[in-house]
Amino acid sequence: MAHARGDEPLPVQSACPGRGFLPEQDPCSRLPPAFAPWDELGSELPHLLAAGRAREKIEQLPLLDPQHLEDPRHLERAMMLLSFFGNSAVWEKGRQHPQLSFPRSVAVPWVKVARQLGRPPVLAYTSHALNNWQRIDPEGPIALGNLRVLQTFLGGLDESWFILVHVELEARAVPISRAAVAVQEAVVSDKPALLLQQLRLIAEAQQEMERTLLRMTERCEPSIFFSRIQPFLHGFLEMPVLYEGVEEFTGQRQPFAGASAAQSVLVPLLDAVLGVRHVQDTLHQYLLELRRYVPPAHRAFLESVERGPSVRDYILSRQTPELAEAYNGCLEGLGRFRQKHMELTARYIVQQAREQAPSQGDKGTGGTPFMHYLKKHRDETHRYLIR
Repeated sequence: MAHARGDEPLPVQSACPGRGFLPEQDPCSRLPPAFAPWDELGSELPHLLAAGRAREKIEQLPLLDPQHLEDPRHLERAMMLLSFFGNSAVWEKGRQHPQLSFPRSVAVPWVKVARQLGRPPVLAYTSHALNNWQRIDPEGPIALGNLRVLQTFLGGLDESWFILVHVELEARAVPISRAAVAVQEAVVSDKPALLLQQLRLIAEAQQEMERTLLRMTERCEPSIFFSRIQPFLHGFLEMPVLYEGVEEFTGQRQPFAGASAAQSVLVPLLDAVLGVRHVQDTLHQYLLELRRYVPPAHRAFLESVERGPSVRDYILSRQTPELAEAYNGCLEGLGRFRQKHMELTARYIVQQAREQAPSQGDKGTGGTPFMHYLKKHRDETHRYLIR
């Protein structure tokens, strides 16, 4: 059968199968002693921002050379700290009075670290969430109730909770990254029973993801998110920023996107596994462009799944009600997740913008209007149901 050819491409193994897209080892809380000024400033950052003196202190940092940072955990911590410093320096006085340059003390090492990691030098989801947590009980689960945030801007329960919900969500989704390989292997080897088992595992993980997402409202107030958290996550697509002292940018301001959960590969991975294809539009193109902010190993894994054999075509060819039902269950779960995400977005951004900043409109941290496109992507998901 065409769907069971042994020469069809299969996804590469995840760089971290045990943790999905979370780091294989828990993020570290300290850098080597030579980089103590960065650690010290990180711990003081919320207080400095509250006093309006963060940029002043950031500019006074010694110019440190990160070339000797070889441990991946140290590189990720350096990237995370420099990203928080950079956005603090720009957005300290609010969106109405941005200081659109990163001080040399941050910009120069930041570009070097980013180059080593294969990502742009800007605050992104990987640094804001995936590498910004620590377990309280090192032997306990990666779950709310056993997590603390390593770095915040202003600090407080709402900001920590917002970050940690995303960390648990990624942990709950680990079975999906494993099943992404298994379902396509089942198609190639023509093993419908294995495919059915893996689809059911995906559906269970989707339910856990949805439960975690809905916990956002427990300890993160929409008004606080909009006024004190979101402003620091904004990017520079509309207002490019200068990287002081970075020769390779030749004095040209850089237009990078802001930190966003859209930089997670979880939803695109589910689309890839289930064969959901979205009509080309502004948001779809934007989401594709956001992949450059994703760790190269994560991006390679996603793209290999996208190139793999079609699970949907295989199920259609088998005409097995049980398989179709399991597949539809996963599609419905993805549609529900998109719907719940859209509802939270409306509550945390659109409604708050109308009340606090009518001129902003329905724009996220990346600067793109999204509600219309989120609805369209939800509807397109449902169109793939097998009738």
